[in-house]
Amino acid sequence: MTPSHTQWRSHFNLLSNTVWTALDLTLTMKQFNLFFLLLFTITISAQEAYKFTTEIDLETTPVISQGVTGTCWSFSSTSFLESEIMRLTGKNIDLSEMYQVRHTYPLKAENYIMRQGKAQFSEGGLAHDVLNSVAHYGLVPEAVFTGLNENETTYNHAEMVAVLEAILKTYVDNPGRKLSSKWREVVANVLDIYIGKEVTGFTYNGKQYTPQSFLAMTKIIPSDYVHLTSFTHAPFYSKFILNIPDNWSNGSFYNVPLNQMMATIDNALLNGFTVELDCDVSERSFSAKDGVAVIPENNANKVKALQGIYPEKHITQEFRQAEFENYNTTDDHLMHITGVLRDQNGTKYYKVKNSWGNDKSRIANDGYVYFSEAYMRLKAISITIHKDAIPKKTSKKLNL
Repeated sequence: MTPSHTQWRSHFNLLSNTVWTALDLTLTMKQFNLFFLLLFTITISAQEAYKFTTEIDLETTPVISQGVTGTCWSFSSTSFLESEIMRLTGKNIDLSEMYQVRHTYPLKAENYIMRQGKAQFSEGGLAHDVLNSVAHYGLVPEAVFTGLNENETTYNHAEMVAVLEAILKTYVDNPGRKLSSKWREVVANVLDIYIGKEVTGFTYNGKQYTPQSFLAMTKIIPSDYVHLTSFTHAPFYSKFILNIPDNWSNGSFYNVPLNQMMATIDNALLNGFTVELDCDVSERSFSAKDGVAVIPENNANKVKALQGIYPEKHITQEFRQAEFENYNTTDDHLMHITGVLRDQNGTKYYKVKNSWGNDKSRIANDGYVYFSEAYMRLKAISITIHKDAIPKKTSKKLNL
């Protein structure tokens, strides 16, 4: 921040008094100029710390932790659906994240087996995997299906995933020379042991439900939700299969210009709709500990920009595409956009709910990360949103 005329004179007077009077030193004019330049450099290098003012803060459930699992796709999408239930019914319902994980793994396994191991089998997924699961298997509250075994309080899927991978690779290797159909039962049994068995009926607030009748009660209609992205390797205003590793189920996305995708996010939040987000959090200028995510103009300031305001890059459609194609932007995390803030300079930030818990010793903002507009323009891979939240002109072009 450049000193004002008054500050400049104050620094000059202070320096003069210090050098010529207090220290009683004799400096050449060249030495004086060098010393003054050093003082000026120190002054402008100290950046102002972030001060945020909230503009929009939509209702959502508390931040929780996905633990040692790669299931951010279910935690974020479930949080998104919980906010949608609040918007649609006014009810605050804690949904089970692991219920959708339990029903998605068999589909991942089938994809891997039927493609003879030439497909990705991992913990990752996307928002449409949750919505597909909801459409087929319904919803259940967290109290009915926690996904935890007795005496467990946190999630850790490391062992389960290793077991599943070993089983599936064995079946793909086909040691019996003829693939047995028992693999489905074996995978189901592993999931039953580690996550939990199928739910057919339960009681909630004194009423009996099935997963499908519970879904109906929430007023969530999975087909009402659409997925948008913005890349130039596919035609705008068309649907295409986004070629990212976690899109194992080959989900389609509507492709829109970057400015329209950002306008859709803004329109949604302004009208009370939260937004599901697939993004890249691998940048050094993303920090859950500091609670901010920015794209400084000078790459040398990536870490320093977590502590104070630095000028940011102007993100164009072309730059976004180039960063995606050169692997600088990757699909690695899903989160939930719930609000808008501004810093003291008026720069817009998005309030983004994470699923890494809210331990204050390592997480800022009670588990939220504030994405600058530049970061969102560059690092948002895709969004999932209720169709009614899309601006009318964009919706019409997409034939929604």
